[in-house]
Amino acid sequence: MLGPVILAASRSDKMRRFVSAAPGTKQVVARFIAGESVDEVVPVIVDATDKGLEVTLDVVGEDITTVEQSHAARDAYLELIERLKDLGLGTRAEMSVKLSMFGQALEGGHELALANVRPVVEAAAAIGTTVTLDAEDHTTLDSMFAIHDALREDFPQTGCVIQAYLYRTEADARRLAANGSRVRIVKGAYKEPAEVAYQDKAEIDKAYVRVLRILMEGEGYPMIGSHDPRLIAIAQELARRAGRKLDEYEFQMLYGIRGDEHLRLAAEGHRMRVYTAYGTDWYGYFMRRLAEKPANLLFFARSILTKD
Repeated sequence: MLGPVILAASRSDKMRRFVSAAPGTKQVVARFIAGESVDEVVPVIVDATDKGLEVTLDVVGEDITTVEQSHAARDAYLELIERLKDLGLGTRAEMSVKLSMFGQALEGGHELALANVRPVVEAAAAIGTTVTLDAEDHTTLDSMFAIHDALREDFPQTGCVIQAYLYRTEADARRLAANGSRVRIVKGAYKEPAEVAYQDKAEIDKAYVRVLRILMEGEGYPMIGSHDPRLIAIAQELARRAGRKLDEYEFQMLYGIRGDEHLRLAAEGHRMRVYTAYGTDWYGYFMRRLAEKPANLLFFARSILTKD
């Protein structure tokens, strides 16, 4: 029951100030955020790829209020792509972007977000990699899918994310699977009303499996975003039944969570990609990680109560 409360707090400026000032925050944030700058995240990328892992990189930040901030977000990703090019890691690292960070919620936001994300997708393609459009709350999804369709006309490897807890997702999955899209399936990490989303964990898990089956049996490239051992095992079985080879789907997990499992899956020959977030505007991302798992919240609570 704490999850919805934490998700609501992720939109609170008062809570943002409290959490940011808490004495143990930096220690816990470092578990989920790989650094604040490109320079800090580069060693993390190199270490992961040296271990046989792949990465997807997220420059954190969502609730922008100006066009200038949307341009700054675009430029941050372009800087990242230049560093990946210099490191020769274009084929091992992709990017994940939230269109809200590119201006989607501003006036004329759909066109602005498309204009901002297109050069990022172009630059990524030039170094042999791609971009995945992250899913946000349900009110943004029609715009996200339209931008995804537009980008795929020139860059068919552009991916997108779907969220199992939304009622609409099975229909979205069928369309995307038929189109041959790269699709990451996650449970969902936003506070959504009962009118649009399952609220019960068991129902969400069942929906996840239904959607995953659609993706595995389709023409696209499924990306399984989960840390749940049972869902990982089900994904492997569905892939086997669908006749998929190990390079025809991949697993994705968050930086800082189940690191041993990352290595185990990679050692078995699976493509294992680590979702690696970095940047200074970490609050919204961090709060969703706390909401996803009670153990994360307990870890944080202990830390903020610890005095130096």
